[in-house]
Amino acid sequence: MERDAANSPELQRLLEKEQEMLMAKQMVSKLTSVCWDKCVTSTPGSKFSSGEATCLSNCAQRFLDMSMILARRFEMQ
Repeated sequence: MERDAANSPELQRLLEKEQEMLMAKQMVSKLTSVCWDKCVTSTPGSKFSSGEATCLSNCAQRFLDMSMILARRFEMQ
């Protein structure tokens, strides 16, 4: 009976959703770390400078674009 519960479609969907959420959290963490280190070069004040804001936006967009390219590439394999 326990084996049937472990193989149930509902449990499999739940595990897949949890794994997707974990991957999304890891991606956001990595994006934040990489872009922060690259773009914020001084002690931040209450606002980012225009250069920092532009850099952060561009960095995040490139990171997401590359993540999508890699995801599509792995789906093809």
